[in-house]
Amino acid sequence: MSIEWVRKTYGVPAKRGGRVEYKGEGKPELGTICGASGGHLSIRLDKAKHPMPFHPTWKLRYLDQVQP
Repeated sequence: MSIEWVRKTYGVPAKRGGRVEYKGEGKPELGTICGASGGHLSIRLDKAKHPMPFHPTWKLRYLDQVQP
């Protein structure tokens, strides 16, 4: 599934290269959206070497807005 599908299905402003803040491990961490797969976003947190899957609405704050 594509990032466009994630945007439409979950109503989030996700885009490749967009910045997010993940608040799931207690301390907020910044990351970059790399893509989408199976309804999840692939996000590389700033302190990680590789991207990991994240649910688009679970403890994510989108720092960039998609332009219509």
